[in-house]
Amino acid sequence: MSTNPAQNAPTIPRPDVGADTRFLRSVAKVTGLIGGPFFLLTVILHPARDGHDIASDADWYIFTHTLEAIGLLILAVCLAGVLALGTRRLTSGGLLAVLTALVGTMLWFGLIVFDGSHNPATAMYAPERVHTSADIDFESGTIVLAANVLFPLGYLLLALLLRRNGRGWTGLLLGFGGIVYALGGTVSLMGLGPHSSFTSVIEIAGAAPFALGYVLLGRTGGQIHRPAADEAVRA
Repeated sequence: MSTNPAQNAPTIPRPDVGADTRFLRSVAKVTGLIGGPFFLLTVILHPARDGHDIASDADWYIFTHTLEAIGLLILAVCLAGVLALGTRRLTSGGLLAVLTALVGTMLWFGLIVFDGSHNPATAMYAPERVHTSADIDFESGTIVLAANVLFPLGYLLLALLLRRNGRGWTGLLLGFGGIVYALGGTVSLMGLGPHSSFTSVIEIAGAAPFALGYVLLGRTGGQIHRPAADEAVRA
């Protein structure tokens, strides 16, 4: 009879890490493949931005911004999966890049929610103020500034991370698309005014590669590291 306490101790079952990883990959894959095209569609459907047009069809403006916010939430879930999958493989700098992109996406979600609720109300009594500097106060300015800094910065850092890990095309599409989309959403709008249709052109020109980048990210199951790294781990 054994007298070693370690041999007589009950066996504690180990968690099935592989099953958790497969689940996270599935979540990142589905949300990337669905979220990218869905987000692009909402950007294409974006209505006119001047106050009089918004006031004439406020329900459609609110509806399209609600859809765009949902699309951003789906993309945020994809990035959350990428972040969870990378905790054991990425350096602290790599994790910070993914986290910055995730925070920037959530801030842009807040910006879209604010835009979709605030501007239709303003358009009803002061349509000439909508999407102009006259309608920016401390509260709205804080949201706009934070989103316009962290959204493009996050996707730039994510693009550099993907490039370093052998996924250059995915990084290029996400980085270029995210920056151009953000420029169209605020800089172009405030610079050219709400009546200019050029803002929509810039937004769509950024959203298209941005969406494709998410599709490519989804196809990899949210994996940031090089394919060779997988083979080395399996070996």
